[in-house]
Parts: sequence; structure tokens; C-alpha cells
Amino acid sequence: MTDRGGYWRDRPVLVTGATGLVGSHVISGLLASDAEVSILLRDHDRRSELFQSGNIGRVAVIEGELESTADVERAIAESGASVVFHLGAQTLVGVGLNAPLLTFESNVRGTYNVLEACRRQSQTVERVIVASSDKAYGQSDHPSAEDDPLRASS
Repeated sequence: MTDRGGYWRDRPVLVTGATGLVGSHVISGLLASDAEVSILLRDHDRRSELFQSGNIGRVAVIEGELESTADVERAIAESGASVVFHLGAQTLVGVGLNAPLLTFESNVRGTYNVLEACRRQSQTVERVIVASSDKAYGQSDHPSAEDDPLRASS
């Protein structure tokens, strides 16, 4: 993450999915650019890069779950975020097959909650970045591009 012109310096940012692979690396880049980072944290996974790097001590932790409208709204309000990175989801296909309702609640309701909370707090939230998965493009032997056809199989 390159900070051209100091865009991230002192900018309040909220990150969901902070203990995931992408989230932990986004946080590292934001901290290196002097952003004011808050996270919505459900699980304290000590094996995650967020904890292993020590970055957990450099962010404001707001305990809560994506599935809770109140938790998400509170996280956005308390963080004062002008940018929200929504990276939180249940990403394991096997877990999704074994626990589809839990996966729906996290991924669909969680995303809805984040987007709705950002809409309701649009006086402070300027941007929302939502990540998806390469699985939307199906099996491929080459890297996917955003304009590739969607061929999800799970």
C-alpha cells in the first residue's frame, strides 16, 4: 500500500477480518502509512499474523461480530472511520458446506450490516472497500481479472 501525498496519515480506518491473511497485511500497510486503525474483532486468534506481528497492540480493538447490527454500527461510530475495509468473512468452502447457515450469517448478513451501517453513518464514512474471493471465478490455470466471467461452483 503506497501512501501518495500522505492520504492515510491520521485517517481513521476500520478493518473487519483483521485476523485473516488479507486483513492482517492491509493493517500492516495502513500502520506503515500512519493511519489511525481500528478493528472489529470477534476472535482473538493468537496464530494470526495480526497477533504474531505485534500489530494487535497498535490498533484500537472493538469487540463484536459482523452478524450483529449493533456491533457493526458501534464499531463504525467509535472508530470515527472515514474508510471501512470490509474483509471479514467465513472463507473456508468446507466449513460453508458443513455449516451453511453460519456462513450465510457471517458473509451475507455481515456484509449487509457493514454496508447499511456505512450508509447510515455516511456523514463520516467516505469510502467502503469490500473484498471478494477468487472462488467467484471458478477453477482457472491463470490469475483472474475483474472482467473475467463469474463461474462459482460452490
